Amino acid sequence: MEMNNAVIAVTGAARGLGQAMAVMLAGQGAKLALIDMDKDALNDTLGLVEEAGSQGRCYGCNITDEAAVEQTFAQIGEDFGTLNGLINNAGIMRDGMLLKVRDGQVSKMSLEQFQSVIDVNVTGTFLCGREAAATMVAKGAKGVIINISSVSRAGNMGQTNYSASKAAVATMAITWGKELARFGIRTGAIAPGVIKTAMTDQMKPEAIARMEQAIPAGRMGLPAEIAHGVKFIFENDYFTARVLEIDGGIRI
Repeated sequence: MEMNNAVIAVTGAARGLGQAMAVMLAGQGAKLALIDMDKDALNDTLGLVEEAGSQGRCYGCNITDEAAVEQTFAQIGEDFGTLNGLINNAGIMRDGMLLKVRDGQVSKMSLEQFQSVIDVNVTGTFLCGREAAATMVAKGAKGVIINISSVSRAGNMGQTNYSASKAAVATMAITWGKELARFGIRTGAIAPGVIKTAMTDQMKPEAIARMEQAIPAGRMGLPAEIAHGVKFIFENDYFTARVLEIDGGIRI
């Protein structure tokens, strides 16, 4: 797909990976529909998009709210006149063990802790993917939908909720690729490994060192490297219904 003048929506665009991907796309000439719960924080990303020589609009949206997602994508279609891409990046982590036993007492991961991650990561991805595809079809536009999964989709200790959610979004991308091909819509997922973000910057140096020793590449990945994977999927018209692993060789 030619990205110059393409209209691409990015969820979770206020910071981190979402911001890095939006800025990369802006540098390729894409116009950005920036989506996040924190609409005020999106202004920082919008400024970077404009510095990169492109343009965008900000949309505050709770992606777990069906009506809000429907309204947001309807507005994007109206504002830009079309939609050519979506990066389903928004997600949360609320890690914890399924069970903890201390002094003979058993504590359990609460349903609320489990469901909150499923609501954002799975339901939110489903709703945004559905509405993006519907908008593309309604506008007669071919497009690309990318879900951000994780190396944790294989199952990771202390991440019952997160691992389940990231396995689901990868599977949805594969399913959508088979269903949406007839409309000229390609899909894919990216499964990042450990990526350097504001969250990892808060870790103790010794914890970072231990983590990096477990990564064959010897370091954490960079947001720009995930953004490069996004660029590849958008530009390679033969890529669809597959998961791209960018993890430095780590296996959980």
